[in-house]
Amino acid sequence: MPVDSTVNVVVPVRDGARYLEEALRSIADQTVPPLEVIVVDDGSRDDSARIAERLGARVIRQDHAGQAAARNRGVDESRGELVAFLDADDIWPRERLERATAALGSEPAVDLVFGHVREFVSPDLSPAAAARLRPAEAHHPARLPGTLLARRSALERVGPFSTDWQVGELMEWLLRAREAGLRESMLDEVVLLRRLHDSNTSRLRWAQRGDHARILKQALDRARARQAD
Repeated sequence: MPVDSTVNVVVPVRDGARYLEEALRSIADQTVPPLEVIVVDDGSRDDSARIAERLGARVIRQDHAGQAAARNRGVDESRGELVAFLDADDIWPRERLERATAALGSEPAVDLVFGHVREFVSPDLSPAAAARLRPAEAHHPARLPGTLLARRSALERVGPFSTDWQVGELMEWLLRAREAGLRESMLDEVVLLRRLHDSNTSRLRWAQRGDHARILKQALDRARARQAD
């Protein structure tokens, strides 16, 4: 049985009007509806905030500080016992929250639930732009913000997402979570449809190389320091 729906969904957005409505409608269409949808507008210069307000989300505006800061602000403003995240250009399948809350309900010792992701090329792209993108051929397990459902107690225990990175804030947070002894599980089902489009892939490809290496080095340094103690 699913946990009672005390899920807050945090959606960080900056200039995301192009896809935000589709993302928010996928939250509204969930078979287990969330307690609240919190859109953190991270200094948008477009209609993102107005779109979110029109669709019934609680909108929090802040000066541009990055996705990690926006996620942290959303967590701080939320009040449910469970927290999920969705990026403004991605989509949830209708049973995403039902499956994840059911998993937490059946496994009280588990703190974090992830699931599989299926990538798709955004249908609004030109044929030339679409041809440059290469989605994975099959769905696969993924530890991404959009696949995560976390207990609030877990978020509080680990602390906020680091704002030091262009990408990889969840990777860095998850390493700290594992160091703290948090338990996670992976659903076999698809819980996220990840949109590939002309403004997300190049940033990730180039930024993640350096950030991921530095994040892993920090984790190794912490492990060595614990061993030295």
